[in-house]
Parts: sequence; C-alpha cells; structure tokens
Amino acid sequence: MTFRFSRQSLRFILPLAVVLALFSLVAWPAVDYLTRHWFVRDIEARSKLLAVTLEKSLAEMLPRNETTKVQQLLDSAIIDERLFGIAICDPSNQLMLKTAAFPASLTCQSLKKPGSPGIVTTSLLDMPQGLVHVAVRFIEAEEAEGALGTLDTLGALVLVHDMSFIQYRSARTKMWFFATFILLAVIVSIITVVVGHLTWKSWNRSMKLMIRGERRENPDAPPAPEFEHLLGEIRELMRDVALESRELENLPQMWSPDRLRSLLHEELSGDEIIVVSNREPYIHIRDGDAIQVIRPASGLVTAVEPVMRACSGTWIAHGAGTADRETVDEHDHIRVPPDNPSYTLRRVWLTPEEEQGYYYGFANEGLWPLCHIAHVRPMFRTSDWTQYVEVNQRFADAVIQEARTDNPVVLVHDYHFALLPRMVNEVLPKATIITFWHIPWPNPESFGICPWREELLEGMLGSTILGFHTPVHCKNFIETVDRFLETRIEHEDSTISFNGKLTQIRPYPISIAWPDPADEVRQPPLSETRAQVREQFGIADGILLGVGVDRLDYTKGIIERFEAAERLFELYPDMIGRFSLLQIAAPSRSTLDEYRFFETRVTATAERINQRFGTENYQPILLRIGHQINEEVRRLYRAADACIVTSLHDGMNLVAKEFVAERSDNLGVLILSQFAGAARELHEALIVNPYNIEISAHTLYRALNMPEAEQRHRMRAMRLIVKEYNVYRWAGRMLADAARLRNRERVQQRIYSYSRKYRQRGVVT
Repeated sequence: MTFRFSRQSLRFILPLAVVLALFSLVAWPAVDYLTRHWFVRDIEARSKLLAVTLEKSLAEMLPRNETTKVQQLLDSAIIDERLFGIAICDPSNQLMLKTAAFPASLTCQSLKKPGSPGIVTTSLLDMPQGLVHVAVRFIEAEEAEGALGTLDTLGALVLVHDMSFIQYRSARTKMWFFATFILLAVIVSIITVVVGHLTWKSWNRSMKLMIRGERRENPDAPPAPEFEHLLGEIRELMRDVALESRELENLPQMWSPDRLRSLLHEELSGDEIIVVSNREPYIHIRDGDAIQVIRPASGLVTAVEPVMRACSGTWIAHGAGTADRETVDEHDHIRVPPDNPSYTLRRVWLTPEEEQGYYYGFANEGLWPLCHIAHVRPMFRTSDWTQYVEVNQRFADAVIQEARTDNPVVLVHDYHFALLPRMVNEVLPKATIITFWHIPWPNPESFGICPWREELLEGMLGSTILGFHTPVHCKNFIETVDRFLETRIEHEDSTISFNGKLTQIRPYPISIAWPDPADEVRQPPLSETRAQVREQFGIADGILLGVGVDRLDYTKGIIERFEAAERLFELYPDMIGRFSLLQIAAPSRSTLDEYRFFETRVTATAERINQRFGTENYQPILLRIGHQINEEVRRLYRAADACIVTSLHDGMNLVAKEFVAERSDNLGVLILSQFAGAARELHEALIVNPYNIEISAHTLYRALNMPEAEQRHRMRAMRLIVKEYNVYRWAGRMLADAARLRNRERVQQRIYSYSRKYRQRGVVT
C-alpha cells in the first residue's frame, strides 16, 4: 500500500513542481527589474538629499575660493560606505576638486548634460570599479539668473555611488526567491498529499461502509450521492469476479446433490467417505412407549447432512439420545434418514464422566470461549484435557474400524476433534483427512492462553486439508502455528510442512442446501403461513414481526438484540404496539454454570422489556426457549418481516442464509452482525455492530420501514449468492481439492513403484 500511495502522490507533486518551476523562470526577470529599479530610486533619493545638504555651504565657499574648506567638506561627506567619490567641476567643465577615491576615468566633460536648474542628472555607468551611479547637481550662486551650465553657475557637484551591492543583493534576492518557491512547493505538495491521503482513506472507509450497508451516524439516511451510483457497479463487479474465480476452478455454476455425486463418481470413484462430528444428525428420543426421531438445531448438521445424503458414506457421532442404543444394530449402526435411508450413522458411546470432561469441560468451557472473543473467560483443567484426549482416541479408533481401505477420505468437523487427525494419520498414513473448523480461529496471543496449544496444533496438522470459514481465520491459524511450532510455512500457497506431512490451509465458506423448487410449490400460501404463525404466538394483525433463531449461547448476542429493541421503543415511541421480536432459543449446554446464568439473564431482560412496554394484549419480546423442528423454523422465516442476527463473534451463522433461502417472495430484511462470517458474503443485508445498541436500534427501525422495492432489490441479490454458493459447492470444493491431492499421490506412488521396479532390474542406477 505504501508503494502504491507514493506513486499516486507523485501524480500530484510532479505537475505542481513543474508549474512552480516555470512560474519562477518567468517571474524572476520581472522581480530582478523591480528590485534594480527600487535600488536606483533609493540612491537617487540619497544623492538628492546629500547634494541639497552640501549645496548651500558650497555656494558660500566657492565664491570666496575657500578651497581647503571645500575639500574638507567633501572628505567629511564620503563617510557613507556606498558613496564612492565626490567631485566639483568648475563652470568651464574642468575638474576643480575631488575626493581620493573619485574615478580618474570620469571627467567633467563627459558629465555635462543639459537640464533645468535644480534638477539632478543621473546615470548608471559600468566602470572598472564596477557599476556606479552618477548624480550631477549644479551649484548656483544666490540670486543668479540664467540658463544651467552658463557662467552664472558656480560649478557642478558630482556624486558617485557604488552600485555593486545591487548585484550582491540581487543574487541574494534570487536565492531567497527560489528558496521561497521551493519551500512553497514542498508545503503545497505535503498539504496536497496529506489531503489526498485523508480523502482517499475517507473515501475508502465510506465505500466499505456503503458496500456492507453500514451507517455510522444516521442509518436512515440514503447513501451519499458520490457513492450511490457506484454501489451497483461494485457489487456487480464482485459477482463477476466470483463467477470468473469459479470458472478458473473448473467448478459448475450451480451445485446440486447430483453434481456432487457426479464429482464423487468421477474424481473419487471407489473412495469411501467418513464424516466425524460430535453431534449426530438424528437423535432417537423415548417418549413413553414411542420413540421419536429429532433432527437437532445445529448449523453443522444443517450443512453436512445434505452432503452425506449425496455421498452415501458413514457418519460417526456421539449417540446422546435416550433411545439411541435401542435403534442401532450390533455394530452400533443405523441407516438414516428414517424416511429415505441413504447413509450410515455409526454411534460412539461416552460415559457421563467422559462427556462432562471432553464436551462440557475442555471443548465448551475451554476452546469455545477461547476461539469466540465474547468476553467469557476460558477454563482449562487437566482432568478435562485427559478426557478430551481419550475421547479423541475413541473416535479415531472408530474411524479406523469403519475404514474398509487404507486410504479413506475422512471429514473431521469442529473443535471437538482437534487431536483426531494426527491419531488417524498415524495408523492410516494414506488417508486423506479434511478437517473443517466451524468456529473462528483467534489470533496467536489469544490462543496462547491454552496450556496444551502445541498438542492441539500438532493434532490439527495431521490433516491433509484444514478448512476455515474466512481467509482471516486461515491467516490467524498460520500465524499461530508460526508462533508456537517449528514448521516450514509457504505463505503464497498457504501450506504448512510439519514432521514430513504437508497440510493445506484453505477458506471454505460453509452454506446451506438450497430448497427444492418442488418443495416450495407444496408450501402453503405466504398469507396463510403468516396467519398461522400470528395465531400460534398471539400476534395481532398489523404488528411487524422480527424473528431471531439461535442456540441459547452467549456468543449469539441475544441480550444485545433485546436491548436494541428496547432502545427502538425509546427512540421511536410510535413503534410500541407495532413491532414484536420473536426469539427462538434452543437450550444448549445447560449443565454449565455460564449457560444457566446466561439463560437467566436472557429471561430477565425479556421480562423487564415486556413489563416496561407491553400490555395485556401486546408483548414486545416473545421468548420461546426450546427445540423447534426444522419445518417450524422455516415457517417463522417465511412469516417474519425481518430476521435479526446479532452474533458477537461467529464462524458463519447459517441462520442468515436459511432466512434468505426461505424468502421466495423476495421480501423481508436481514439485519446481520459484522462479526458473523456471513457478513462477508451477504453485502445487501443491513450490517450492524451489535455492541452499538443505538445504531442497532436505528437499523432495526430502518428495516421495519424499508420500502418493498428496496427489500426486493436486496433480497434478490442475497438469494442469488446463497443459491449459487450452497452447501454442495462448499463440500464439492473440499472434495475436489482432496481428489486432486489423492490423484497426485497416486501418480507419485506409481512413479516410485516403476522406478523401484526398474532399479531392481538394473535398468536404473
């Protein structure tokens, strides 16, 4: 940036320097003439003053022939350092008297010039002594009459001044003149560069805010005129760049399950796919004598489950349902989904002590707050670490047991299994291990808090490919490895070589499965869905509905969301009775003190706001704590006027993309936290800083009053992004990268085999 900025600055400085140089060359002759003219006039005035002073005395002395006194008078008059010499010429133009330094080459005959009485005749002469100024004044007798230069005058007083100082002063003036112009040029250049730099920074910052939809001061104000006409072009250019990038990667324009199956068939034919995650995609719960199947509310399950349907592989997960053991076979397997089995779920059983130490302890009291900068102190216990290591080994053993070959493709998900890649790699060195970290990766200083940081990093570097949501998270991970491990890092290729194994670090923004068009056709009309939702939650007609769908987690910004709604009612009292926020909060990790305390705070905040602004028939905050099935959540998305996602720190947050995918009517407004990874893709959402309650309230008001034309413009653009960059593209990119690496390994293995074969035959020495 510095080099580019210097080149831009030269575009201002060079033309300015040329203009100032040309101006100085043209202006200097005029300045030289003026300064010379001023000095000559000064000498003339001094000559006239001295001549007038001497004239009266000379007029008295000359008639009396007091030559000695006249000489003394002349000698005393040349004390002025600029006065070179004085002489008196008699009426016949003969030199009568002179001072010692009077030029010998200057004669009275050469000075005789006609003029009028009392007028000093002056001239500039270039003599061996240098440039001199000669002034002549005729001395007249008192009561003399007649013309100048006749015998009626007593003589002529000649004053010769040294003018060499003019050249000296002219040279110094020229020097100061040029120095002034150079200084002026430098000052103007600096001012120009500084103003240009500040303008550039302001323009750049404003453009970023405009592209992301942020407003610092007045969120209701339209975009600045100088930026409004650029927004559409910039966003269109961003889409074109994305499309070109996709073409360069030889990826299709629309990813689907069929396309993903085709990729697996063409690139990974015969290769088995094994997925490892803590959370299972389907939970069996006993309800009396019946067994219910629940699909948990999890962003990971939402993203990965459609991929597994397309891959027909094996998913290894923790069996936590009350009826999970009753539904598996003797190998702990069960085919899912229940309505259309397409892949195998392998359940791993954990004791309560293992679950407490590995999951609730180290993973969620240690790694989760460590990676989410949400002002909750991470806690690390040696007992939790021991359980974490043992459970990682348990899952690694399950992967090894499920592998039918020595080179499966293993997809490891999330922070629960940071050690598993290395454990699997030690037993199956030919396996292609793809680890995807679903949460943010902190900077090296934050990660350095963990007492077992080196062990975690070494475990993750057992992966062949290590994926994060955003390039920033990739950069943080590489810097963390550089800080704490001795490795070889290739920053241009984003690869890390550790213990002879190469790991590629790549950003893979996760997404969702785009709804099936046939499924959308089967949906009830939008008006009917809205009426059902309003009746279900007791929301009167005419009340604008905002919806939030989250796990009950302190990183999701639920309290900040409630406070923004409260501030909305304070700033815009007319919204009281016209807006309600429906918050669906799925219980999560409720055995942990931090989460129980957070649930209490959420409930208390909602009750306080309802008591302050609610009535018997109106509640501004509708808090529903509990699990919701997927179909119910989709109904809420379709019925809402706005979806509010205010994560304090998030990897991606798929709720934002789910809301966009359900808005087939192209209406509705998405309010999205700048700290969610989705904000890097969904630029047409209203981006907010959830910590700034004031701005969030203004943004919420703007969303609730946004014209339908603007809603459609924004929603169409976001739907295009989510549709094209769906979960199948996310999985396809990872699997395509894995296929390229596997093919390269196979080619290298064949070359090695052929080389060894010929070497044994003595062909190759």
